[in-house]
Amino acid sequence: RRGHGGKRAETGPCARGKTEAVIKNFSPHYRRQYAVAFCRHVQRELEQHRDSQSQFLKSKPPVEAGTVLYETEVLHFAEDLKKWKDRYVVVKNDYTVDCFETKEAYQKGASPKYHILPAGGKVLTSEEDYNLLSDKHFPDPVGSNEKEAAQAFVQLPKEFPVYLWQPYFRHSYYCFPEPGAQKQFSAALNDCVRHSNHDFLKQTTYEVEAFLEAIQFFRQEKGHYGTWEMITGNEKQILSNLVMEELLPNLQTMILPKMKGKRNDRKRAWFGIVEETYGLVQQQVSEELSTLKEECRDFAKTLEGTIRSDMDQILNSKNFLAGKIKATVSEPAQKCCTENIQPFLTSILEELMGPVSSGFTEVHSLFDKEVNEIIQNFQKTNDTTKLKENVDQLMTLPFNSVKMEPCYLKVNLLQELLQDLKSRFKVYHIDFVVQRTQNFMQELMENAVYTFEQLFSPSRQADSAKVATTIEKVKLRVLKQYDYDSSTVRKKIFQEALIQITLPTMQKTLASTCKPELQKYEQFIFADYTSVIQVENVYEEILYQTLLEETLKVIKEAAILKKHNLFEDNLNLPCESVSSLTDLKTPSGSAQTTPAKKPSSTRAEISDTETQSDETLIVTEKISWEKDRGDGKSLDKEAVVPVNVADNQASTSEKVIVTDSSEKQDSPPYTPKKQEAAEEELTSQNEDTEKAEFVEKELKTQQGAVEEKVTSETKTTVKTGNNKHVHYLGRSDNNLEVGGPGGEKQVHWWVNNFCSFLEVSYSYL
Repeated sequence: RRGHGGKRAETGPCARGKTEAVIKNFSPHYRRQYAVAFCRHVQRELEQHRDSQSQFLKSKPPVEAGTVLYETEVLHFAEDLKKWKDRYVVVKNDYTVDCFETKEAYQKGASPKYHILPAGGKVLTSEEDYNLLSDKHFPDPVGSNEKEAAQAFVQLPKEFPVYLWQPYFRHSYYCFPEPGAQKQFSAALNDCVRHSNHDFLKQTTYEVEAFLEAIQFFRQEKGHYGTWEMITGNEKQILSNLVMEELLPNLQTMILPKMKGKRNDRKRAWFGIVEETYGLVQQQVSEELSTLKEECRDFAKTLEGTIRSDMDQILNSKNFLAGKIKATVSEPAQKCCTENIQPFLTSILEELMGPVSSGFTEVHSLFDKEVNEIIQNFQKTNDTTKLKENVDQLMTLPFNSVKMEPCYLKVNLLQELLQDLKSRFKVYHIDFVVQRTQNFMQELMENAVYTFEQLFSPSRQADSAKVATTIEKVKLRVLKQYDYDSSTVRKKIFQEALIQITLPTMQKTLASTCKPELQKYEQFIFADYTSVIQVENVYEEILYQTLLEETLKVIKEAAILKKHNLFEDNLNLPCESVSSLTDLKTPSGSAQTTPAKKPSSTRAEISDTETQSDETLIVTEKISWEKDRGDGKSLDKEAVVPVNVADNQASTSEKVIVTDSSEKQDSPPYTPKKQEAAEEELTSQNEDTEKAEFVEKELKTQQGAVEEKVTSETKTTVKTGNNKHVHYLGRSDNNLEVGGPGGEKQVHWWVNNFCSFLEVSYSYL
């Protein structure tokens, strides 16, 4: 880079001026969106909104910070020395890349020589591909002859290179003596890029929501709609990318024509100048953004009291405003949707479903294959210690980049299949959909192996002869749960992708006619609420809702037709696919939540013979209903709990349906193999319900005979719900009416049975 220091010095004032201008224009958007997002946050808190989408696999708790996912020795090109040096690379679970001088330096706790944030990067394994990509970002005004073009940018000491290209950072070069090491390293780098791009975006805090919406409105103001490929990394990186998008053309005009020397030297110098400029921009953005966020936090504190006390009025005001805007916008929005979007939704969904579903199917197959290998190895060795090692190894499967890579590659086909979207919907960047899908695939694999670990414990297997059978049962159960969760996640992916692809068309079509009219609607917002209700947000929500209704229709049709193993939400799932989950408490920090408004009606059956059998699944945590209720968690599953009712004349075993709410949520679907078993269970449940109703009817006229007994023993009540099930026994209520047409002997018989029923039920609970 010698000889170009002066040119780099010219970029300083230019970068500072452009950064100040961008921050100045961005700040009003951020202030508005911060207040709106904070109001939504308080609303969710007051209404106790929780994720309404249930899942069946247990959510794996977050990995401890600093966990090493990958480490290896590599040949790394030191840009400052212009030499290849042996380095030791470590990737931790923050998905940054640390490059140490030696392994010993890393083990002694030395600082890394290089710390790489790979957000926005691309991993390449051929020199030709790297040259094509890097040349696109070096608009050389001088040009080059054939001899210069043929010269390698970096001479390779080994045959198998790995290039990490980054838009505003200097690129990184690595080399390996054999293809296996190259494959492992490139797969690990791809994981780093994917997570660095999107881990920030999946956060659900109101500050993140405010920032992303502010970026969206800022770009719309400049006529840019739809996805932006540079929304990668954290807030500082994204806002710096926004500055660089406007600054880079000026740098190219100002510096590139003045550069002299050989082409590769000019190219290397240019990348160095861009990197240093980006560093200056990031430093200034970090300072400005920190000040802006502190200002917004202070303002939010002044709003909090009003928001909490006036939430009903705020929502009424917003709904009134939405009605006014919808009256104007609805017709042109629906027309645009009908003419330009609706006819293509089904075909776009078809193109999405194939690669996405094949990726999740590959994850299913990989898990199945790995567990089958554990079974086969145990059958050969009958070694419990080795079995435990194999199960521990299974837990690392989601982070084994080489084994997971074939699953991810299935989704990459979307890049080719969605080419026609470039012309029809002006969508040029489908990377976001691809990488987000791959992250979901890895997350489901994490949940699958974690659920397997929770259900199976090698150390608690008393009979080694039945271990293989137990593992097989656990595997099948986990795979059934995985299939349901896969369907749920894929429908979410399809919904987001369809809206992401088509919404910009509607926004751009209506921009010239509808957006100029929005200002007049501000008069409908009460003066005290102008900070937390923004006309532009309400307008965008109306457009989004219009498209959402259409996308949900086509996704529902695909689920009804069972395309790519999609499940309908209004069907029932076989009991045994979720029975184990009622035995497992959701660990603290788990992402799995219980819907606040619509509890799931999925039934889970636990029989005495199943729990006592040697062949049953080993469950590491037992059910704790009372503790869950004490923690404020509602129970979103019904459980068929066995209750033995003693009788002097006959002994019967009856089942009582236990649930915590009469409200129902659509249940997951039956799988074809278990339809017959499910029908038999439904018949059994109907018979049991009739028995329970008969018991209740007989008990309703003899309150005095059992009231004192019930009060002292359990203080519980039996209550019949809307669906004619006997409901959860947990509420104190002594107003039981007992009676019947029989005489004293019959009443005595019913009282004894009822008290035995309560004693057994309460002891179980």
